[in-house]
Amino acid sequence: MASLIVHGGAGHFDAARQQPALGGIRRACETGWALLSQGASALDVVERVVTLLEDDPTFDAGTGSYPNTEGFVEMDAILVDGATLNFGAVAAIRHVKNPIQVARRVMCATRHCLLAGDGATRFAHAQGFAPVTDAELLGQPASSPGQGTVGAVALDAQGHIATATSTGGIKNKLPGRVGDSPLIGCGAIAEDGFGGASATGEGEGIMKVMMTRSVLEYLKAGLTAQAAADAALSDLADRVSGHGGLICLDAQGRHGFAYNTTHMARAYVTADGEIHSSL
Repeated sequence: MASLIVHGGAGHFDAARQQPALGGIRRACETGWALLSQGASALDVVERVVTLLEDDPTFDAGTGSYPNTEGFVEMDAILVDGATLNFGAVAAIRHVKNPIQVARRVMCATRHCLLAGDGATRFAHAQGFAPVTDAELLGQPASSPGQGTVGAVALDAQGHIATATSTGGIKNKLPGRVGDSPLIGCGAIAEDGFGGASATGEGEGIMKVMMTRSVLEYLKAGLTAQAAADAALSDLADRVSGHGGLICLDAQGRHGFAYNTTHMARAYVTADGEIHSSL
C-alpha cells in the first residue's frame, strides 16, 4: 500500500506563519498523494513534493532560505532511493531555485553522490538549471525568510521507498556551513524492506547522532515506525541535548514522527486515505 509523510520543519512558528505553513504542507502532501495514487514512483514523488515546498517562501528551503552572516544564500538537499541505496546531494549550493532537483541530477547523471559549494553550483548551471539571484531566493520581504527545513518520505505501489530533504540552513550560519540535511544517515535515509526517514532541526546535533540512521536501525530491530521515531529523537535529546524532529515510514507504509520543539509542520496520509496536517 502506498504511503506518504511530509514535514516543513521543527521549531517555533509564530502566529503569522502557522496557517501558511499548514496550508503549504497540506498542499504538498495532497499533490504527492495524487501522484502516488496514479502509480508514480516514490523517488519522483518525494522530488516533486520537496520542489513544491522549496517554491513556497513560507519554508526555509529554496525560495525563503536564510542568508548566512555575509548575506548570501547557501542551500543543502538530498534525495535517497531505497531500492538501490543510491543518493544524490548538494551542499552549500548557490544561485539555483530548486536544490532537490540538482540533487536528483547528481544521482542520475554522475558517478558521485555529493557535490558541494562552487562545484555544485557550476554543475547545476552546466546541466541547464537557470541561475537565480540571492534576492530571488530570499523571498519577499527579504528581511523575513521562511522557517523550517522540508522533507518527504514516500512508499509507492511497487513497495519502493524514497526520501528527500532540503534546507536553507540555520540563522546566522557562517559561509560554507553544511548541516545534516545533505548527509546520508543524518538528514535522510531510505532502504526498501525497512523504511525511510527525514530529519529537521539543529543540524549539528542531528549529525552527531546520525539521527535518521538511528531510525532505520530501530526499524530493523523490529520497532514500530512511531517507536523508532521516538527512540531516535530521545537519542538526540539525551546524548547531545539536541533539538529537532523527524518523520518516517516503515516498509508497510505506517508513519511515525517525533519532535522536541514547539512545533513541527507535518502532513501524512492515514490508513483510510485521508490527509491529516498539523503543527
